[in-house]
Amino acid sequence: MDFASIRVITADVARLAGFYERATGVRATWASEDFAEVTTPSATLAIGSTRTVALFAAGSAEPGANRSVIIEFEVDDVEGVHAKLAGVEVVQEPTTMPWGNRSLLVRDPDGNLVNFFRRARPAAPSPARPGL
Repeated sequence: MDFASIRVITADVARLAGFYERATGVRATWASEDFAEVTTPSATLAIGSTRTVALFAAGSAEPGANRSVIIEFEVDDVEGVHAKLAGVEVVQEPTTMPWGNRSLLVRDPDGNLVNFFRRARPAAPSPARPGL
C-alpha cells in the first residue's frame, strides 16, 4: 500500500489551489474545474470541490470544518515562505521549536492549519578533548 495524497474539500478550488501554488512554487495540475493537485517530489495535496463529495457519500466532508489536521510542507527557507505569504493569517510567526525545527504556522483561505518547516540542522561535532 502507498500513501497517495491528502484531499482538501473546498467551495473554491481555484482560490485554494492558488494559495498552495503561491506557497510552494508548484503549479497545480487540473483534472477538471472541480479537482486539482499540487504535487511535490514527496507528496500530493489534492483539492476537490464540494461538488465531488456526493460522488463518495453526500455530506461526508465539508470545507473549513477541520480543526484536527495540520498540512505540512518541508521547506528550505521558512522566512522566505513567510514573506511570500504576506497577508495570510499567521497563527505562529517563524519560530524554532524545542526539537530544533524552524516552523511557520498559517491558515489557508479555508482555515486549514498549514505548517511550513525546516528540519533541525545537525549540530557541529564537538572538538575532541585532548587526552581522550
